[in-house]
Amino acid sequence: MAMAKIKKGDTVVVLAGKDKGKTGEVTRVDPKADKVVVSGVNVRVRHAKPTQADPQGGKKPFEAPLHISNVALADPKTGKPTRVRIEAGKDGKKVRVAVKSGEKVDG
Repeated sequence: MAMAKIKKGDTVVVLAGKDKGKTGEVTRVDPKADKVVVSGVNVRVRHAKPTQADPQGGKKPFEAPLHISNVALADPKTGKPTRVRIEAGKDGKKVRVAVKSGEKVDG
């Protein structure tokens, strides 16, 4: 199985779109659709009719998915966007490494 370059819990920087430059944590990854949901980024509004479960109704903000190509992992050292390389660790396990700084990415 291939190792994912961006995982749930990673801190990423948005590279394109209305939220370009914003940083947030990945809350969900959809590898089949190549999409990620980032907390506080790409917030949209859904208009909900009042129901018995939600008698108030109204505008409900939610985070819409972004294409995975529009986000890059934040470098653990600098916080700037970086690509990710997958290397073999000392024990032979695969490890994600930030290309810019060479730092290991936790996860």
